[in-house]
Amino acid sequence: MGERKGTNKYYPPDFNPAKHGSLNGYHKTHALRERARKLSQGILIIRFEMPYNIWCDGCKNHIGMGVRYNAEKKKVGNYFSTPIYRFRMKCHLCINYIEMQTDPAACDYVIVSGANRKEERWDMAENEQILTTEREEKEKLETDAMFKLDHGGKDKEKLAKALPSLVELQDYQAGWKDDFQLNSSLRRKFRTEKKVMTEKEAKDDAVRARTNLSIPLLPERDEDKRLAALLSYQTPDSYDDKQRSKRREISSRSWFISPPTTPGGAARGLLHKLSLQGKDAAVAKALGPSHNQLIRRKSDPGEPSRGGRRQEASGSSEEEREAATRPQDCETSSGSSLVPNYSDSDSDHGH
Repeated sequence: MGERKGTNKYYPPDFNPAKHGSLNGYHKTHALRERARKLSQGILIIRFEMPYNIWCDGCKNHIGMGVRYNAEKKKVGNYFSTPIYRFRMKCHLCINYIEMQTDPAACDYVIVSGANRKEERWDMAENEQILTTEREEKEKLETDAMFKLDHGGKDKEKLAKALPSLVELQDYQAGWKDDFQLNSSLRRKFRTEKKVMTEKEAKDDAVRARTNLSIPLLPERDEDKRLAALLSYQTPDSYDDKQRSKRREISSRSWFISPPTTPGGAARGLLHKLSLQGKDAAVAKALGPSHNQLIRRKSDPGEPSRGGRRQEASGSSEEEREAATRPQDCETSSGSSLVPNYSDSDSDHGH
């Protein structure tokens, strides 16, 4: 037994089939509900699908093929016995309305207003394809003998131009008729190539195992062979040879650590000496000629001194006191000290 579907329609007590006909007639509504609200104007609301890509004139946005709209469908004419319908819909991106209608003569849709078509049509005449014969041309071929003769001559010219291409296509297709022979030749070629690949892979595995490599090897080239013939390889030194060379280097090395010499080290030393000499000259100039006289007087052996005994007693240790009181940095080029010695002065004699 088949399934039975319940409609659950409620018929009120005052429903009269002879008077109302149906529940829609009783409720005074159309079967299509809101879709038929403009049916009195000859307009029906349908679900329309965009037949091709267009550009909206209002928002300049692209609307792709297949986008669906609620469109107002209305009959606007006939092409012979085929009606022509017009569809009016609102763009979903702006407030612009787009109107399109059918074109039965070209089996296409035509934009009336509100948009521009994105040209992606295939022109058969430009691509040298055979066009369908129009109805008027068919009637003329049937009734006009001269037109038929002229049309036949043009068809022969077209055939003569297209004949080389047709022959080439036929020869190309004829080569694929014997499927068994094609399959046999392809399998024979595959077996030969597979044998060569297997031998090459075995050689590569042997080279990788000998050189302990894990990378894929590239095919050999004549340039690589010539370059390899020009190279000479030497075995590396053993562990004992390396140890002997290290010991030889250590034994020939100096025991004393020499300070690292920089390119500016000698120049800095020369500048340091010149600065010391400049300091000595400045100290001598500051002391003046009186101190130089004292030093010369002290160093003169023929001149008598006021503290003679004391000088004789302390003559042996005079040089030691001068060496102790002389600063080491303040020495002139002649070796005499610039610091005066007051040991034989009046104040010292008074004490």
